[in-house]
Order: sequence, then C-alpha cells, then structure tokens
Amino acid sequence: VQLVQSGAELRNPGASVKVSCKASGYTFIDYLIYWVRQAPGQGLEWMGRIDPEDGDTKFAQKFQGRVTFTADASANTAYVELTSLRAEDTAVYFCARFRGTILGYDSWGQGTQVTVSS
Repeated sequence: VQLVQSGAELRNPGASVKVSCKASGYTFIDYLIYWVRQAPGQGLEWMGRIDPEDGDTKFAQKFQGRVTFTADASANTAYVELTSLRAEDTAVYFCARFRGTILGYDSWGQGTQVTVSS
C-alpha cells in the first residue's frame, strides 16, 4: 500500500492550492481517505475525509466553505483543494487511509508542504 502526494506548493495569500494523493496497492474505493495538516510547531489538525466510492465528504467546521475534497476512482487519486489561502494555512498536508476504528490510519502519504506567503 502506498500513498504518494504531489510536490511542494508556494502560493500568495488569497490564492488556491490543490494537492493530490495517488493510491496504489489496494482497491482505492474500499477505504476512506482523510486529510490532515500540521502547521509549524503545531500538532496534527484534522481537515476532513472523503469516501472514494461515492464521493461523500465530511469537513472540520473551520474549513467549511474553503475546502473541497474530490476523488477520481479511475486514477486512484484523491484531492484536497483549499481556497482563499492565508498565512496560517502554511503547513504540511497529509493524506491517510482509514481502515476502521480498530486499525485506524494505516498508511500515510509523505506530506506536501504548502507555503502561503507574499
């Protein structure tokens, strides 16, 4: 099982960014994909998740209206797009496969650095 994320991004405040997470080694639609981020000096922050089978999504309240999760089952790839970027969105963004309440998050992407700076 492997999750490979897209490369680092630098954006100006107010811009948007889209990060990809390509899955391999398992049936993509069988497991939820979660997105979390870690700002400098901070802990992990849960952003939300997508069910690649039907596109159902759930978001952390603070990201409502600014984040979009999508999944392309034909490409085994999940995406997170964040709009209206601000400096405090600077963080490493991770995708993770969720295998249920017992096994939890059993595979992680390598992380994508998103830097928001003018």
